Amino acid sequence: MSVQVAVAAPAVELKELGGPMDKAAGPPCEPAGAHAAGHGVAAAAPACPVPGGEREAAPAPCAERPPGSGCPGLSSAAAKAPQASAMKRSDPHHPQHRHRDGGESGGAAAEALVSPDGTVSEAPRTVKKIQFADQKQEFNKRPTKIGRRSLSRSISQSSTDSYSSAASYTDSSDDETSPRDKQQKNSKGSSDFCVKNIKQAEFGRREIEIAEQEMPALMALRKRAQGEKPLAGAKIVGCTHITAQTAVLMETLGALGAQCRWAACNIYSTLNEVAAALAESGFPVFAWKGESEDDFWWCIDRCVNVEGWQPNMILDDGGDLTHWIYKKYPNMFKKIKGIVEESVTGVHRLYQLSKAGKLCVPAMNVNDSVTKQKFDNLYCCRESILDGLKRTTDMMFGGKQVVVCGYGEVGKGCCAALKAMGSIVYVTEIDPICALQACMDGFRLVKLNEVIRQVDIVITCTGNKNVVTREHLDRMKNSCIVCNMGHSNTEIDVASLRTPELTWERVRSQVDHVIWPDGKRIVLLAEGRLLNLSCSTVPTFVLSITATTQALALIELYNAPEGRYKQDVYLLPKKMDEYVASLHLPTFDAHLTELTDEQAKYLGLNKNGPFKPNYYRY
Repeated sequence: MSVQVAVAAPAVELKELGGPMDKAAGPPCEPAGAHAAGHGVAAAAPACPVPGGEREAAPAPCAERPPGSGCPGLSSAAAKAPQASAMKRSDPHHPQHRHRDGGESGGAAAEALVSPDGTVSEAPRTVKKIQFADQKQEFNKRPTKIGRRSLSRSISQSSTDSYSSAASYTDSSDDETSPRDKQQKNSKGSSDFCVKNIKQAEFGRREIEIAEQEMPALMALRKRAQGEKPLAGAKIVGCTHITAQTAVLMETLGALGAQCRWAACNIYSTLNEVAAALAESGFPVFAWKGESEDDFWWCIDRCVNVEGWQPNMILDDGGDLTHWIYKKYPNMFKKIKGIVEESVTGVHRLYQLSKAGKLCVPAMNVNDSVTKQKFDNLYCCRESILDGLKRTTDMMFGGKQVVVCGYGEVGKGCCAALKAMGSIVYVTEIDPICALQACMDGFRLVKLNEVIRQVDIVITCTGNKNVVTREHLDRMKNSCIVCNMGHSNTEIDVASLRTPELTWERVRSQVDHVIWPDGKRIVLLAEGRLLNLSCSTVPTFVLSITATTQALALIELYNAPEGRYKQDVYLLPKKMDEYVASLHLPTFDAHLTELTDEQAKYLGLNKNGPFKPNYYRY
């Protein structure tokens, strides 16, 4: 087994894909948010019931906009990132909403009193009688695009009435019927999918449109694909988190000419409304939030085992899809050109296959690309760790004692965010280099046993197994929060907690109390699975960097001439990392400095890059 870096010229020249530095690029395109919402299921939603009040008459549906013809691509280097179109709303402070005497529209107007002798006087104003009736009526009659969660089950029967963004991290429907038992079809009559509720497609389409505005590089690839299809003939089977960002990637791969079938790599991270939108658009998607283990493998099998369709590319996150094909359909690898893997866990499994001589196709290790390691793992986790903890526990971070297990890029991001919020952060590490980095960054390096009794939060970020054992769990203080930011659910020994003497109590979606016989309890998040994607959302812009790297890896492997890549694990050429980064710079109105001929000669570099050797550590 050897770890190799692809240094050969890419099969598809980068200049062919179009970039922010392309001087021939056209004018900025329309923002994706300005496109019509007609990509999803067109269904008029009834007015959302107002808790505690009578249902108002349903407002007249808005006129549908014609499909936008604007290009979804990226403009030239000087172009700004597309912005969401403004949404008009009534302003209660606007002069039109105020009475002529300057009073608020909801205030009580003065009444005239006429006495028997004909004298006209003004009735006294009574503050306590102010009802703000106009404002209440305006609120009740306002069309509701996104409803509110209700404590009443009866209010939330309609998926369109009760839908809210909270569905992305809580149960999105009261319907307990398994999607596997439902007969669903999209508007085109296709039933080659399995999602929670196809009727949520319109909401998912809106989320995808928002994500498009924060994913400039993929939109640049999509724009270039109008003239050429570098993935024409590719049949990609994918297993990743199914979110709005993944949907933009899938639709970009489709625009590049590929056929795609998709399953989820995590039973809790799927956004049901996004899966519905993809299914409505014609993508065979098999995923829903809250799958069982049996459902998880069933969905993967439905992606792979379909009559008349043979995948020739694999896009994996965690290695489960690759493992399933090796286990159940090994003959498929005869036609598969390559595997693209983006997680620590999945890459580790690929290296194991390579070492054992069982890796029979080339594989791209996207996880260790600079654009994945230094951006997704670091910056994404730095922002999403706080979001996941807040949504699930409503906790305050200031003064809390936190231990972060692992100081790789994920651990660095988590520690930086928690420290900035005023938490007291400890770090555990096995690697002396990472340990020294933690010390130099101002964190105290400890063994978990030394602080387990006193900390308020335990976060695992190692990619290892049994980092937090039953012994650690037994010694934790009451109400300690335990969660995992690694890809797999192996870091916390959750299985050891499923014993008769311990009581599990569901608090809210993805939040459990595990109660000991003496009354002590811990708060376990997402049953030890990936916290940020299971319990919250992640920054779209950072995922744009990773998704673009995945797309370029697929293009490279698919178009590579026979013999360029052996049956081994490769890193993307550094030139591609630099290209991906350059596609995102226009968002910040950033301007790169160019080397002079003299400077390039002095450094021994090509003026167009790559600018660092492969051994350089960013």
